[in-house]
Amino acid sequence: MIDTQDVWLVANPSSGSNDDDALEALSHHCQSAGLCLTRRIAFPEENLPTPAELDAAGLTLIAVFAGDGTINALVDALKGWSGAVLVLPGGTMNLLSLRLHGPRSSEEIVQSVVRGDARRVRLSAVRCDDHIALAGLLVGPATAWGDVREAMRELKLASVVEETVAAMNESTDGVPVRCTDPVAGRPEGYPLLMVTPERGDFSIKAYHAEGMVEYAKQGLAILRRNFRDGPHDDLGNYRAMRIESADGTDIPLLVDGEAVESGASVNLALDECGVDLIATGEG
Repeated sequence: MIDTQDVWLVANPSSGSNDDDALEALSHHCQSAGLCLTRRIAFPEENLPTPAELDAAGLTLIAVFAGDGTINALVDALKGWSGAVLVLPGGTMNLLSLRLHGPRSSEEIVQSVVRGDARRVRLSAVRCDDHIALAGLLVGPATAWGDVREAMRELKLASVVEETVAAMNESTDGVPVRCTDPVAGRPEGYPLLMVTPERGDFSIKAYHAEGMVEYAKQGLAILRRNFRDGPHDDLGNYRAMRIESADGTDIPLLVDGEAVESGASVNLALDECGVDLIATGEG
């Protein structure tokens, strides 16, 4: 059984359904199960803890109830720490939680930890130049649909319409991206590549559409987070890949759902998470 008597909780109040009521319900459940939440950190309003701070507090476990982007930031801040991170599904995508726990709820995950039905793991990750993706990486002009998701989450109707039009334009007219080393997929490229870390490598799915109806379908698939619903090509699994834009312009990127800057090409390589994570799933 993992020693989880005292635990700090990192949460992002603006992430997904992670509101005050959800946080209070989670805190109550943790307390009832035997996890003592001695501190709650609201990110990004408050700074993320450092390994030295956690060690000084005598902690071996920190929980995070947020989306993939916040989890990525916490894992990056804790690189090299000897403790472990408990990921709970508190965002809109929760892809990393699915990797670690399957479709379990936060309450079910906490119960598994308390019972001792959990283990420490070092998940594979995808390094994209200076960034690490734990849940996944999206590459190409169709990442503009991420702005639509943000507008929908913030319930800004005018922004949803504006960003939807912009995303459609980027999907149809944006500069495509292509896999060049090794060569894979269409030579003319695609509006969106989805890169997903797996065991020992990463998969690449290339999304495309030949007409406006298919592009609309692709956009709705992205909004639902169910990317497999969109028309795509499976380009295979790799340990390294170079991706370039078709005309030398900068490539739009979403790393674990967060937009990052890049150049006209990006180099992907298989990597490893920088800190242990708690897993309760079967994988």
